[in-house]
Amino acid sequence: MLLLSLRSSLSHCRVQAVRFIHSKGGKSPSIQWKQTVQRRWDSSAVSEVGAQSRAAVGSGPNSAAERVMGRWLLACSGMVAGAVILGGVTSLNHNMTLNEFKFIWYMEYSHRMWGRAVGLAYILPAVYFWRKGWFTRRMKGTVLGLCGFVCFQGLLGWYMVKSGLEEKPDSYDVPRVSQYRLAAHLGSALVLYCASLWTGLSLLLPRHKLIETSQLLKLRKFTHWTAGLVFLTALSGAFVAGLDAGLVYNSFPKMGERWIPDDLLAFSPTLRNIFENPTTVQFDHRILGISSVAAITSLYYYSRKIPLPRRARLAVNSLIAVAYLQVAYDIADYSYCGPVLGHFRKGEDSPSSIDI
Repeated sequence: MLLLSLRSSLSHCRVQAVRFIHSKGGKSPSIQWKQTVQRRWDSSAVSEVGAQSRAAVGSGPNSAAERVMGRWLLACSGMVAGAVILGGVTSLNHNMTLNEFKFIWYMEYSHRMWGRAVGLAYILPAVYFWRKGWFTRRMKGTVLGLCGFVCFQGLLGWYMVKSGLEEKPDSYDVPRVSQYRLAAHLGSALVLYCASLWTGLSLLLPRHKLIETSQLLKLRKFTHWTAGLVFLTALSGAFVAGLDAGLVYNSFPKMGERWIPDDLLAFSPTLRNIFENPTTVQFDHRILGISSVAAITSLYYYSRKIPLPRRARLAVNSLIAVAYLQVAYDIADYSYCGPVLGHFRKGEDSPSSIDI
């Protein structure tokens, strides 16, 4: 590569020299002519060789810079996951005791501080790596998108909390944020997490070159559809949390004594039930959850027919294990939600209870 660049620079300088001689009518070259050719030779050769060398170093697979940036993005994705977990435990309940309210307050404060730390973890290293010249043109666009998205995520979190502080004349229950804004906040966090994790792993791990068979293409398409279904299930879970829909029916697989509850379409117009009726929201979340587990199970058994690399096989095995662990947790949550709710109700007569 270096030899080719030197040859091209030499040819370019020869052409310039011939043009110069012809412009002077074929006279013998002077000292000024020699200096001009020498300057053009030096600047052209050095700049072209340097550009080719930098391109060769930057495009090397798994270079030291790429490994550092990959670990940085993996750490950022882990911090985003921690923020989601902290946000999941911050919810107010009616007639909460003072100690329970203190716990929720500290969790909410930690969630906010952690969110600010996440923003700094994205922006400060990005500025440093940019100044070092480690980013390619494509990577610059990706990093700008991630940093912009984390700022948008913080703004969306403030917008969500603001909805819980507004007085609602038609509601006399505990303060509650908008389920729409909560779903948007959670959805954007999941997108940020997945984008950071994918980019970090792409920098750290070489991509397998597999033969594009029809089975592999079907598996890839099936995976994309399954990921979309899981994402939709997570968003429906945000509506369940925003409406406290998990407290409506505390039995599984039936909802009370019925497979399909009577108040499934109690609101008018009908479309409003999907987003605002707690019974419908819980019913939809159950259906989506069961569909997601069925899709993951089918994906697992279909993948066993295809010879996959070790990392891909590990990912599929981990996916089905986490899916069934999530199902077990949800069923336990439904089953024990009644006793926990009863415990909060017992606090009504206690002098240490605080009405939020």
